[in-house]
Amino acid sequence: MTKPSESAVKLKEIMNHAISDLEITPSEYQQIMDHANADGHIDKEEETLLAQFHAMLNNGTIKRVRE
Repeated sequence: MTKPSESAVKLKEIMNHAISDLEITPSEYQQIMDHANADGHIDKEEETLLAQFHAMLNNGTIKRVRE
């Protein structure tokens, strides 16, 4: 098993912090997306994390809220 990229590890930390209350604000969402795109490349680990994140948004596990 290969070690996840440093950017994927950081992305996971940001996402976990942002969704700890099962709510996501527009600025938290933007921070996640900005970090994912910061290096100009979304690797497999980041792609998987983002897919899981969006699935949780789509199925209502995480609610979008206003700031």
